[in-house]
Amino acid sequence: MEHDAIHLRAVSRIHGSGDHTVTALDQVTLGFPRGSFTAVMGPSGSGKSTLLQCAAGLERPTSGTVTIGDTELGGLSETRLTRLRRDRIGFVFQAFNLLPALTAEQNVALPLRLAGRRPAKAEVREALDRVGLRDRARHRPTELSGGQQQRVALARALITRPEVLFGDEPTGALDSVTGREVLAVLRAMVDTERQTVIMVTHDPVAASHADRVVFLADGRVGSELTGASAEDIAAHMTKSAVLQC
Repeated sequence: MEHDAIHLRAVSRIHGSGDHTVTALDQVTLGFPRGSFTAVMGPSGSGKSTLLQCAAGLERPTSGTVTIGDTELGGLSETRLTRLRRDRIGFVFQAFNLLPALTAEQNVALPLRLAGRRPAKAEVREALDRVGLRDRARHRPTELSGGQQQRVALARALITRPEVLFGDEPTGALDSVTGREVLAVLRAMVDTERQTVIMVTHDPVAASHADRVVFLADGRVGSELTGASAEDIAAHMTKSAVLQC
């Protein structure tokens, strides 16, 4: 646990009340080691998004604890939780969420400006360089391909040098070739910079870029695979689906 970037202990998340409760997460204990790449998979309604939301401090668990580094999130006020998310966590979503009126470098600089910092141009260019887009700094989103827009979103998430980068279907809106380019960037960040990446995906090819694949079912961790190929992951998903029928 001391080597985990994030650790969940007996985390449950229940939505609703009375006869209308839904258990999205059920006593999940899970660690995400520093410098690792974890893919989270499972059928619709298995708890993937809720796991991501709780792990990132966007949603408070009904019970259990979430620890980022040595900080337990349960005792933090909303203000301190917001500051922690801003300073220590990065997000990349299926929708790129870039501001269309801003250039790539202005979009990347936005998190620092929102935190009250004036970003150095070299800092912003370095972030774009990390995702291979230094030469697109002055381009607006409409002048970029989908894959380039997602890489700008990656640079924006990484400009604060977060301890953990969360991806919610980050390649879901991309074609397979462009998706692989984005995944290669994520893989390189883990391998060369010891970035910690946690990614929700439904795609076995995307998941095969991760060190470990965690499968959720009915709000619980059903199984895990390490170092698996896309074929292994797809076969495991098929087998799990058959067993649940």
